[in-house]
Parts: sequence; structure tokens; C-alpha cells
Amino acid sequence: MPASKRDHLLATAEQLFHEQGFHATGIDRIVSAACVVRMTLYNHFSSKEALILAVLDARHQRFIKSLDVAVASAPKGHATSALAEAHGQWLNAYSQHGCIMLKAMGEFAEHSAAIHALAVGAKNDLLQRIEAAVVRDGLAHCPGLARRLFTVLEGSNTTVALLGVATALADTREMIELLLEAAMREGS
Repeated sequence: MPASKRDHLLATAEQLFHEQGFHATGIDRIVSAACVVRMTLYNHFSSKEALILAVLDARHQRFIKSLDVAVASAPKGHATSALAEAHGQWLNAYSQHGCIMLKAMGEFAEHSAAIHALAVGAKNDLLQRIEAAVVRDGLAHCPGLARRLFTVLEGSNTTVALLGVATALADTREMIELLLEAAMREGS
């Protein structure tokens, strides 16, 4: 079934924003790449800001769903490592240019409170899911573990663009394993 025009616009805009940046990507570039007229875009989104918010929200929902599915299907005691692995798979598939939420935070901190808040909220969602996975794995006795795991995963968002996916993910896996092993030793 063909995607709706709205979905097609979202996918096109997401790709362009991610690869080229939000401010560097104009409406004319988006409508040209989507092969639609400007009015079609404005029939679905009242402004470029509304389009950016919709792109970020849709991407975040897909990302969070991938994490939730991984955690839900993880064997007992492996929710945190399953979440980290799902994060790595997402980076490999969709984020070779770095994290679009971090880009949004950087580009809109001074320009759009709504866009900045959505991106910050997305990062908080990730942290909350890591905290829940840590608890599910019986590692709640380690204060700060979820925050440290979050820091490692966020670091992989940045290093993937510099070091390449394979190196960034291998280093991330190793650091996650070390943190989890230390937490398990501390709990025994």
C-alpha cells in the first residue's frame, strides 16, 4: 500500500533534516525531493516548525518502540543489554549521521522552545527506559548505573559519525558489558 502524502513528506523531510540539518533544509528543497507542491506540504503542516515537530515525534516513536520490543522479548536478567543492543541496531540502520535529537537540541535551543523541549523529552524517555531495564534486571542497588549507561549510549550517538558504525558500536558494547558486570559483582 502506498504511503500517504503526509507520511511521504515526513519521510522525505526526516532524511533531509538528518543529513543536512534543519536550518540548512528549506521548504523548497523538501517539496522538490518529495515531488509535491508547496500547498501539499502546507495542507498537512501549518509551518516548517510543525513539520519538524512531526518528524521528530514520529522518529522518536519508532525508536522507542524498537527499544520496548527488545526489552519485552529479552530473557530474564538481560533487559538492559537488549536495550543497548537495540540502540546499536538503530544507530546502524538510521543514525550514521549522528543523533537527530541532538541536532535539534543544538539548532533550536535559542530558536524554538517547542522543538528543543521535544528533543529533550526524547532523551529523558531513553533515560527512563534504561532505568526501568536496570530495575527489571535486578540492578537497582547500583545508584547512577542507568545514568552511566545513558552516557555511554549517548556517546555512541556522537562517535558513530566520527569513528564509523562498527567501531562505535563495538566500543559501546564493551563499555556496556563492563558497567553491567561491575554492577552484578557489586550486587553479589
